[in-house]
Amino acid sequence: MAGRTGEPTLPRGRGDLSEAVLAYMRGSGELPAPALADEADPYGEDLHLALYVCYELHYRGFAGVDPAREWDPPLLEVRAALERRFETALRSDAPPDADLTATLDALLVEPVRGTGVSHFLQESGTLDQLRAYAMQRSLYHLKEADPHAWVLPRLSGRAKAGMAAVEYDEFGAGRAERVHARLFADLMADLGLETSYGHYVDEGHAEMLALVNLMSLFGLHRRLRGALVGHFAAVEITSSPSSRRLALAMKRAQAGPAAEHFYTEHVEADAVHEQIVRHDVIRGLLDEEPELEADVVFGIDATGCLEDRLAARLLSDWHPASPVGG
Repeated sequence: MAGRTGEPTLPRGRGDLSEAVLAYMRGSGELPAPALADEADPYGEDLHLALYVCYELHYRGFAGVDPAREWDPPLLEVRAALERRFETALRSDAPPDADLTATLDALLVEPVRGTGVSHFLQESGTLDQLRAYAMQRSLYHLKEADPHAWVLPRLSGRAKAGMAAVEYDEFGAGRAERVHARLFADLMADLGLETSYGHYVDEGHAEMLALVNLMSLFGLHRRLRGALVGHFAAVEITSSPSSRRLALAMKRAQAGPAAEHFYTEHVEADAVHEQIVRHDVIRGLLDEEPELEADVVFGIDATGCLEDRLAARLLSDWHPASPVGG
């Protein structure tokens, strides 16, 4: 069963910023002053919901929202203020403090057994916890690879060819039933969840919204193309081992064949993608633009920072005594 296409409904607000942005999108209110973003928690629900709905205008949009809002100048001014608050915090909390080789090598080091979300789910996760995990991840996986497509016109040569090759796989290699977003919708159906795009935004934790927003922030700004490549590398290099554990978790919980298949597909595909990203995308980019190395490292480190925050939230929800891990 595939996720239904179409525009999702606007979510509920979570504070003054997001409520004002949502009201403006509905045509029934005024935007908040951009300066209010400077007072918001840079990782909080209010800022990230407001930023998420701004970004979604560049994807599917929302039912009842004028498509012209996508390029509405006052709304873009508010979005820019939200982005500055978020990016400033990320650069403070995830400074690139190692060279690229060391940073990439660190991605290959697995967390201590039992300390990560996928370890926890493999070993003791319940079906309800797997559903909760899928609901969170659906905010990205139902548009898997879409944010990364923004970088394609900003690359050239080997980097562009390598990135396009990975994206081609993510989009099903020409077969609609193999598009990864479709496979995740099938996983959700096995778990008894609603499969429509954006359905679980109201349930999305601030930590998950921040991760999705990170991809859009990097993707929508050409100056951050190196950071998006770094983010993509972090996702692809760490995906295969965690996907293997999640496939076992789905099997143990008898979640269903499509639930298992989504992750078994990623075990094989992302092992190949890791090599393409390391040797073609990153190396190709830096051969042409060596000055972007620090940005690539920043993208990797920022991704790790936000993934750790999400892991801490989920493990705290499920098993308060669990240590924090990826």
